[in-house]
Amino acid sequence: MDSFVLSNANVVLADRVLDRGWVAVSAGRIAEIGEDTPPERGRDLGGSLLLPGLIELHTDHLEAHFLPRPKVTWNALAAVVAYDAQLAACGITTVLDSLRVWREESLGGDADGHAELLADTIAQARDADMLRAHHFLHLRCEVPTGSVVEDAALLMPRPDVRLVSLMDHSPGQRQFRDEDKLRTYYRGKAGGMTDAELDRLFAHRKAQSERYALVNRERLVALAQAHGVTLASHDDTTAEHVAEAARDGVAIAEFPTTVEAAAALHQAGVKVMMGAPNVVRGGSHSGNVAAVDLAAQGVLDILSSDYVPSSLLMAALQLPEAVPGIDLAAAVRTVTGTPAEAVGLDDRGEIAPGKRADLVQVDVRLGVPVVRKVWRDGRRVL
Repeated sequence: MDSFVLSNANVVLADRVLDRGWVAVSAGRIAEIGEDTPPERGRDLGGSLLLPGLIELHTDHLEAHFLPRPKVTWNALAAVVAYDAQLAACGITTVLDSLRVWREESLGGDADGHAELLADTIAQARDADMLRAHHFLHLRCEVPTGSVVEDAALLMPRPDVRLVSLMDHSPGQRQFRDEDKLRTYYRGKAGGMTDAELDRLFAHRKAQSERYALVNRERLVALAQAHGVTLASHDDTTAEHVAEAARDGVAIAEFPTTVEAAAALHQAGVKVMMGAPNVVRGGSHSGNVAAVDLAAQGVLDILSSDYVPSSLLMAALQLPEAVPGIDLAAAVRTVTGTPAEAVGLDDRGEIAPGKRADLVQVDVRLGVPVVRKVWRDGRRVL
């Protein structure tokens, strides 16, 4: 329907919650909001929460659908559609699909992230009206790799590219300053690499970092700036990382690993993004700073579902309980309005007149949020 009213809901606005609120939608946009009796009979939501559609800036979960097992590649279009349906079921109406833009040369062959194939497939599904959510692209660029700049340059001109993250997972760098953490990570991921194999891998990675890291970062920053694409840093840890992010014009800091780095980034006007699984689990799985500790200090701006799509909604609803100084409206902003603002999507992320009618009806049962209905541009997609 072109026009309808949703009534009898706890409507979460940018700054408060409307009890027994209503929202009028017309031509895919929010036309009017209010409390108590709507101007016309509405669809009664029975006291559910009504949120803006969630906005996800960093999820690499598409890879789990496209590469469901080692050496198993799924039908790309089917993978994209299944992944999109999962996002919608989690209340996500806008997503930046994180594509791995580099080839790994040190794990027994040339492991391709398939970024170009997946970007083409997402566009194909979008053009065929097969998707429930709005999809944009996030290029995850591992800076110390040989082909990353050339691969990124092929994708950067696409109009749906909204974010480029500058990553360095080399041994001894950022998240993996403690090389033992990286060894533990690869033992779990690669399944049985010996110490000798890890020694060879680490030596290769360090050589790659010395050869490529500085020059590739400069080239990627220039490339993103030339195309007007938002930049993100990744795993900032030290004062030098913060200064580097400020120098490069970074707008978003993904997963800083220390309180000091997060506080300095926030003070510099960089939006601090942390993982929603960190909130749900009560801490970082890799031993870094807890997201709720940053929230308590007022330096957490954005949450990302990262590797668990359902965590985005769970974390937003748990945050007020974990941090008493944060109310529901402020918690929901970390997964709606603030991420939208950070990547220049000013037409969504808030229930307000004129904004896109991206809406999510949510109930909480047994402590777990249940997404009942989802609208995108005023169209029911779940």
